[in-house]
Amino acid sequence: MGFRGAPVFRGVTPLNLDAKGRMAMPARYRERLEKSCGGQLILTLNQEDRCLWLYPLPEWEEIERKLTELSSFDRHTMRLKRLLIGHASECDLDSAGRILMPVVLRQLAGIERSLVLLGQGNKFEVWDAASYERKVSDWLSEDLGEASEAVKSLSL
Repeated sequence: MGFRGAPVFRGVTPLNLDAKGRMAMPARYRERLEKSCGGQLILTLNQEDRCLWLYPLPEWEEIERKLTELSSFDRHTMRLKRLLIGHASECDLDSAGRILMPVVLRQLAGIERSLVLLGQGNKFEVWDAASYERKVSDWLSEDLGEASEAVKSLSL
C-alpha cells in the first residue's frame, strides 16, 4: 500500500484489447484493486496528453470532489471539468479481470488494439502503444529547461 493507504501502481505493461474492446488487467494488480475499490474503476481523458487515466473509484471520488468545488465561471476550470468529469466512465473488473473500455474514450485516445498500461502511483495511464513509443522518445530527448524548486529538492 502507498500514500493514504491506497495501492501503488508502477511499471509499464503492453496489452491488447480483445474483439469486444476489453482490456485484461494484469494479475499483479487485480488483488490490490479488489481490496482497495472492489474492482470499481473510473476511466477518463488525460487533459494534456492523448491518453486515458484509469483510477480506482476512491481515488477518483477525491479528484471529482475537488473539481466540482471549482468555479463554473472560469474557462479553464470548465474545460477541465468537461474533459475529466464529462468523459469519466465507470469500468468494473469482470470475473475474468477485464474492463470494457468505452468506444468514445478509445477513439479519443487513438487506441485500436495494442496499448500500454503505465502505472503512475495512484492511477494508471492507458496509451495507444505506438503513441506511447513516440512519446517516450520525445520525453527522453526533450529539453525541460530549468527545473522547478520542487524537482531540484528531490533526492532519488
